[in-house]
Amino acid sequence: MKAKKLLTLAVAAMMSLTMVACSGQQAEKKTDLKGTIKIDGSSTVYPITQAVAEEFKKANPGVEITVGVSGTGGVFKKFVVGETDMNDASRHVKQEELDKAKANGIEMTEITVAYDGIAVVVNKQNDWAKDMTAEELKKIWDKDSKVQFWSDVRPEWPKEKIKLYGPGTDSGTFDYFTQAINGKEKQIRADFTASEDDNVLVQGVAGDKYAMGFFGLAYYEENMDKLNVVKINGVEPTQDTVKNGTYQPLGRPLFVYVSNKAMERPEIKEFLKFYLTKGRELVKETGYIPMEDAKYETELSKIK
Repeated sequence: MKAKKLLTLAVAAMMSLTMVACSGQQAEKKTDLKGTIKIDGSSTVYPITQAVAEEFKKANPGVEITVGVSGTGGVFKKFVVGETDMNDASRHVKQEELDKAKANGIEMTEITVAYDGIAVVVNKQNDWAKDMTAEELKKIWDKDSKVQFWSDVRPEWPKEKIKLYGPGTDSGTFDYFTQAINGKEKQIRADFTASEDDNVLVQGVAGDKYAMGFFGLAYYEENMDKLNVVKINGVEPTQDTVKNGTYQPLGRPLFVYVSNKAMERPEIKEFLKFYLTKGRELVKETGYIPMEDAKYETELSKIK
């Protein structure tokens, strides 16, 4: 009797192990999907797209995906002549870019993937510029600005020269900030340190007590131990204030643009579906702000 019981237990254990193994095989099941996807664009959207690409490739090892970072403006120059399948963008496509694409027989679809805010940052030792108005930012950053010292903004602030850092001219963040603050895209004073690499901007502001810069909120959240963020019009940039629309004028949506012809390919169609479903969690994990479920469903309906 005892031997029979032991045999029964052994069989049960083997069945259990078999079920676990099968379950593991199902979890690791890979598709036969093949192809290539060429993506380039915004340094702001890059972390989301790169994370989505890595996860998508685990389930679809036959699909080769490249994700570049040439900036929103830089990638539209490539996209409108057919050099990329998709592009990350931190602003809407411009009419002139649409016109160039149309002239080359390229139609595109805009897909919103997340929300983000632009953070205005200062050095950790800066204990005076805690809250500024949009008008004060314009006074500092506008093309004809006469501001050289912090005291030129408010008399009680230090008479120390402001060192300014910001994204390069191919950046969608640059375009969005100059439009929102200065009233016109690319209208900005010339004497600031520009870089497409947000880490260069972080290091610049972190290394100078009297520096100021701006870049995507996610990069500030990654480096909040090195920098202070400035409230704008009394509102601190957070995921909640960006999502509920109170952080203005520097809250914004983020996009992926895809060529309609490219979207006919199964690997791209499946990648976009993955981006808007499983990618929702990756948006949060990379420090950005997921959209409402209903908004994701609306964007999914664009994938034909």
